[in-house]
Amino acid sequence: MQQSLNPWITRPATADGAEPATPDAHVPPAAVISAPLRGMVEPDAADRLARRTFSGSAALWVTGAHGGSGESRIADLIDGARPTGHCWPVLQDGNKPRVLLVCRADMRGLTTARNALTQWASGAAPAVDLLGLAVLADAPGKTPKPLRDFAAVVGGGAPRLWTLPWVEAWRHGNATTPPAREYQRFITDLTTLATTKPGTTN
Repeated sequence: MQQSLNPWITRPATADGAEPATPDAHVPPAAVISAPLRGMVEPDAADRLARRTFSGSAALWVTGAHGGSGESRIADLIDGARPTGHCWPVLQDGNKPRVLLVCRADMRGLTTARNALTQWASGAAPAVDLLGLAVLADAPGKTPKPLRDFAAVVGGGAPRLWTLPWVEAWRHGNATTPPAREYQRFITDLTTLATTKPGTTN
């Protein structure tokens, strides 16, 4: 009788008896869009994010699409990240900043994120390396389907999309990293993207 292997406790040998290959390092999701698009109409001036000049450097600049978006909270989770105060960053040294756009998963948050992505895609924003959009839950529980659908549409205009759950501990002032799997993967993705040389990821 052939003995079955328990994949959780047994490492099966390969056909030639060699040890199986170790898994590759984690690879973040590939960018769907990596640069502004021709023919995109820029949003009205009132719907655009402002730009702000920053001195110094950061591995990642976290830009909230609106007040209360969670940009400071997200910046605290990622080593070397700095919040921008809801503005596109322009660096004094002329380098192209790597930016993560952040919004809440309510109608206002998603609408302002859509406007910011339209601004970027039309070329009306300053030159940035936009890594993607993070949508943070705005309340405990499951996000209503219309908002989930709208988030998917808005996220389709970003290079990458991360949808992150509500963290009750943050409401009570606990600043520790949440244990949720979505946040652990998100932090790993952003850390990898922020430390990879431009042009070496999709």
